[in-house]
Amino acid sequence: MALSVSALVLFGIICFIFIRQKQLKPGHFILAALFGFMLNQSTAAQPIQDFLNEIAKSISNITS
Repeated sequence: MALSVSALVLFGIICFIFIRQKQLKPGHFILAALFGFMLNQSTAAQPIQDFLNEIAKSISNITS
């Protein structure tokens, strides 16, 4: 059985942990989230998504 986790959920959990440990201030988290939304609407969104998909495939091939 394979477990699939969205990158968005993974980054959300990481940011939550950093905020709880006071290593990331909530203001910085908001700026990072806004940057992500702006990046999503740019022309760089598709190449970044393709890159992340290739990394996920590579990791999947290593673990199987």
